[in-house]
Amino acid sequence: MPQVLEFADVVVRRNARNIVDHVDWSVRGDERWVVLGANGAGKTTILQLAATLLHPTSGTVTVLDERLGRTDVFELRPRIGFASSAMARRVPPEETVLNVVMTAAYSVLGRWNESYEDIDERRALRVLAEWRLDHLADRTFGTLSEGEQKRVQIARAVMTDPELLLLDEPSASLDLGAREELLQLLGGYAQAPTTPAMIMVTHHVEEIPVGFTHVLLLRDGAVVASGPLEETLTAENLSATFGMPITLATEDGRYAARAASQNPGDR
Repeated sequence: MPQVLEFADVVVRRNARNIVDHVDWSVRGDERWVVLGANGAGKTTILQLAATLLHPTSGTVTVLDERLGRTDVFELRPRIGFASSAMARRVPPEETVLNVVMTAAYSVLGRWNESYEDIDERRALRVLAEWRLDHLADRTFGTLSEGEQKRVQIARAVMTDPELLLLDEPSASLDLGAREELLQLLGGYAQAPTTPAMIMVTHHVEEIPVGFTHVLLLRDGAVVASGPLEETLTAENLSATFGMPITLATEDGRYAARAASQNPGDR
């Protein structure tokens, strides 16, 4: 399977500080990656580079065989699905759910003067059904719960059959029921043979869906470890990533982490 993303000695520097610090990383088309790290570790910046929304200060980023700085990103972006809370805030609250998803075909966030065919609407309705949203097609985006809005964003991201799907904290701030429903849907999607390469940013191992295959661990913009999930997501690597002793448990393909117990005499 060919590579869809490659970072080579990538640096992003702001205010005399490297927020991405000499990162080497590659993603193949059949891989599903989770990116983990504390606040400020560089996770969202990594995702913005992959989404072509940001260029590196130095090093090279190659997305779908196109090198940033040497390609027209406006032609490249329709091949990339991207869902984030920041994007959700830009969606007109009065727009219908159907239109939010359907307008992905033109890479716009609200209906203007574009023309759509019946096949576009049928495709949008099918995607909404796949993400258990078809009953909300005529609702306005601003009336949805946060969990529903996050699923609409993902449905929009997959509407155009992207070659790379990027998800920025898709289950953040959701209640337990909404989180588990979304993780079930993401797990099923991740395991489908026609699914594109996926990269998902999260803060918590509990939010890693079944079916994800690889993990990238970041601390202060640098890579702590990267590789296959079962080999790389260890208590030792998590402890190094978050700067404190961590214990890790697994059950039925899901993970749980907590701070390691310490006796008062150990401090």
